[in-house]
Amino acid sequence: MNFLAHLHLAQGDENLMLGALLGDFVRGRRQLWSYPAPIRNGIRLHRRIDKLTDRSSEVKSLLKSFHKPFRRYAGIIIDLAFDHELACKWSQYSSVSLSEFDQQVREILKGHEPDMPEELNRFMVYADSRGLFESYREESEIFLSLAGIGQRLKRDNPLHRVSEIWPDLKPRVAEAFDSFYPRIHSKVSLLRNLSSTTTGS
Repeated sequence: MNFLAHLHLAQGDENLMLGALLGDFVRGRRQLWSYPAPIRNGIRLHRRIDKLTDRSSEVKSLLKSFHKPFRRYAGIIIDLAFDHELACKWSQYSSVSLSEFDQQVREILKGHEPDMPEELNRFMVYADSRGLFESYREESEIFLSLAGIGQRLKRDNPLHRVSEIWPDLKPRVAEAFDSFYPRIHSKVSLLRNLSSTTTGS
């Protein structure tokens, strides 16, 4: 899962949304414990979602369908492709428009910017310049985002060429997303309910 899906799966909880954004930037116990407990829970939820995603039959099947030279980077491609699917099908999963949701994320971050890692703040500057996350509806934006990731990797990679495999990949990703996403959404709701029952919150 990438940023948009993680944010959506936080289901409107501000601390979980912050954890959803921080999940890829916080490394190790020392960094984790530098955040308040509610945000730590969001980071842990982010990691749990990643594990459930990687273990799902849909994602495993998608990963096997990639050929060289894209196979090594299949996980990155799937993450962005899933965000594209969610953005395109947003109204099926949210009563709030994607534009409104986008603005909510910005407002949440404004109040916490000094506490956020510089890497995340830099990403959000880039996101603002590109109109993310709303622009994830556009295939061209997904290609640009993947190319940008590829430029930051040390190893030569084909992420700038994903448009070449997209016509074949797109329907397979859509099918996998339609099968998997409602299930992970229900799973996260269950996890949150269990946590609330356990903590009495």
